[in-house]
Amino acid sequence: MDLTKGNVTGQIFKLSMPIIGTSFVQMTYNFADMAWLGRLGSDAVAAVGTATFFMWLGNALLNYTKIGAEVGVSQSSGRKDKHAQIAFAETSLTLSIITSLVYGLIVIAFAPKLIGMFMLKNEAINAEATTYLQLIAAGMIFSYTNLTFSGIFNAKGNSRLPFILIASGLVINIILDPILIFGWSIIPAMGSQGAAIATVATQALVFLAFCWIYKSENGPVKGAGILRWPDIKHSKLILKYGGPAAAQMSLFACFAMVIASLVAKWGALPIAVQSVGTQIEAISWMTAAGFSTALSTFVGQNFGAGKSLRIKLGITRTFIIGTIVGLATSSLFYFAGSFIYKIFLPEPSAIELGSTYLKILGVSQIFMIWEIVLSGLYFGLGKSKLPSIIGILFTGLRIPIAILLSDYMSWGVAGIWWSITISSIFKGLLMVFFGFRILNKKQEVEEAKSVEFAI
Repeated sequence: MDLTKGNVTGQIFKLSMPIIGTSFVQMTYNFADMAWLGRLGSDAVAAVGTATFFMWLGNALLNYTKIGAEVGVSQSSGRKDKHAQIAFAETSLTLSIITSLVYGLIVIAFAPKLIGMFMLKNEAINAEATTYLQLIAAGMIFSYTNLTFSGIFNAKGNSRLPFILIASGLVINIILDPILIFGWSIIPAMGSQGAAIATVATQALVFLAFCWIYKSENGPVKGAGILRWPDIKHSKLILKYGGPAAAQMSLFACFAMVIASLVAKWGALPIAVQSVGTQIEAISWMTAAGFSTALSTFVGQNFGAGKSLRIKLGITRTFIIGTIVGLATSSLFYFAGSFIYKIFLPEPSAIELGSTYLKILGVSQIFMIWEIVLSGLYFGLGKSKLPSIIGILFTGLRIPIAILLSDYMSWGVAGIWWSITISSIFKGLLMVFFGFRILNKKQEVEEAKSVEFAI
């Protein structure tokens, strides 16, 4: 899709809807696991929720190749530079495969120690979480490289195909989950291990489908391969484009682990509630991430073509859309929290605590969406340092604020959740302040463009 001409709002929606759909499908993978495992009790959910943090960390690390591909391929598409498109696509995929293999092997080797960091007192949960994590780590090369494939297709304006592939994988996962978790016919019940096997098998099938279509006549970048010896020039640019954001996301995951260890002081139930709540909250931030990716691609192509006015229009209209989404999700979390939790954790105590979690997080949804959506502007320009600095600083502040509110002010586990909301409010306000400066500073866009072409 050529995003350098045509209706701005229509193009943002046309590009973002499949991306959002893809995000929701990826979220539903976890939803499906949580919903089925919830029938086994909160201990099973706590085990999977604990292991999920390391999947989240890996996902954050590998985002450098996804974002690098989106920015590099979209900008070179705007410039009609075929050679650069091929180089960015091949290099990003190669780096993704190498990084995911290394990370997966590290997680498999150190899984018991990694799970032990949460200091859960229930040894059965520790053992279950360790096994689940090791099984998931064995398939990380598939799930993380699928992200990079999606980034390449998104950069070319084809966000529909990743959605179709990942949605097809979800259908297979939903079929496999109950069979492998609870058993059927000659297949034994495997609990959380079954959920892990279903996820890995599904991601492997999606990976093979991506490879086949990528290399076909309908591939996003004609003539591009999957593997190449990473050249220094394009590897550096991919790190430049995606590195700061990946660092931010990785530190965010690490901070979240510390927060989870603080929550674990109150037992397995709050951990289970927060694990499910994080998946529910993904309704909000994955929607925002879809619009952010669409804005990044839109900005990247128009940046490469030197069309700053369209960039400004894209920012304004995407911001308005994000604001509407934020208001809607805040209302949903506040008024329907109990109903939502009944789907995943039928225990009355979990429903009550989960409702509290969503009400607290609901306060900050609009600010979180502002932060995520406006990050797409900077990613599209290849200038991801500012959103990364803001994100790292204020996400890190969650830890001392959580300790202050939960321990010294005796707010309990609710104090930890309020620390998340408070930091999100500050991050959102700062991103609005700095993001909209670009609307009044055309030269900032042009200056960034001249620096990029100089490279």
